[in-house]
Amino acid sequence: MRRVVVTGLGMINSVGNDKESSFKAICDGECGIDTITIFDPENYSVKIAGEVKDFDPATVMAPKEVKKADRFIHLGLKAAQEAMLDANLPEDTDYERFGISAGSGIGGLPSIEKNSIILSTRGPRRISPFFIPGALVNMLGGFVSIEHGTKGPNLSSVTACAAGTHAISEACKTIMCNGAEKMLVVAAESAITGAGIGGFAAMKALSTNNENPKTASRPFDANRDGFVMGEGAASLVLEEYESAVARGARIYGEIIGFGESGDANHITTPSLDGPARAMKAAFKMAGEPKIDYVNAHGTSTPINDKNETAAVKELLGDATPPMSSIKGQIGHCLGAAGGIEAVVCLMAMRDGILPPTINNTTKDENCDLDYITEGARATEVNITMSNSFGFGGTNGVLIFKKI
Repeated sequence: MRRVVVTGLGMINSVGNDKESSFKAICDGECGIDTITIFDPENYSVKIAGEVKDFDPATVMAPKEVKKADRFIHLGLKAAQEAMLDANLPEDTDYERFGISAGSGIGGLPSIEKNSIILSTRGPRRISPFFIPGALVNMLGGFVSIEHGTKGPNLSSVTACAAGTHAISEACKTIMCNGAEKMLVVAAESAITGAGIGGFAAMKALSTNNENPKTASRPFDANRDGFVMGEGAASLVLEEYESAVARGARIYGEIIGFGESGDANHITTPSLDGPARAMKAAFKMAGEPKIDYVNAHGTSTPINDKNETAAVKELLGDATPPMSSIKGQIGHCLGAAGGIEAVVCLMAMRDGILPPTINNTTKDENCDLDYITEGARATEVNITMSNSFGFGGTNGVLIFKKI
């Protein structure tokens, strides 16, 4: 089986508009969650989110083209541009053997909401002709492939909060099976809209700690009361190992394991068994290595954090390493979360630093692992595991190795 490595990274979220500033802010424990400004949240029970700040889509697209794409595509283009530059690809790159693997949980919800309002108030003839092509999830990969000229497989994963992780594993499979030499992964989400916040709030999934937005997302804390919506994007350039070495590419790490599973349990309530089986599959594929760090799904919801803790302990027992969730810093970016967290894992290996879990101040007897609550931790990091679990019981796990 062909080996797959990561040679380029890009990231944008509520604490930074590029990978370096984002990673530093995450490790410094900065929080990008605040009162919503994208729309007026006055009449909503939830008024907080992790918004991307100071981002102008005209910096990634021609101004006249911006209206043709939803915000999640704008964010994805930004992350993909950074990853492609970071990979420093040679001029003779074969773009017919270079594919795209995109991921988003919801896609163009802002466009859907806007055009639904236009339909009901102004009639069908006033709907934008750019509505459908600008809102479809797979158009994230479409726009990115057009910009970069990639003509290999163009794939999309739409698996809720596991979409970013599944986009990476699908890209990895494509290279392993010789369907491409390189794959550009891009995961993006921007669902901070009235419909998005209102819908998740109706499910009682979101924190209602509106008065204290900086401490509202509290992974593994006894007082956690739900997740906080975030938005953002991440991108990774994946390459076949031998070709990456031959061109002298800088390698962030190798993907040595991935695992996928379904809960077959409940449309929104996660199980313990499903995530545990995904972790076991990734761990077995990786050769059951010593894992130095787990980047948790860690949503700050009562059931997920308890179940994820138990599943990790079931898999690793006394060898359970430090584990943290960065959702206290940037919120839950849904389909982009797994992509962002994969980038964080790879940068943690590069820099030898583990990001902290912030806002974890009250112990929960069911969450009793080392969650790195005292601040970022400098240490040697050779192998990391990243977990993503989504509505519908869809689970994805990745294991990276430093080379």
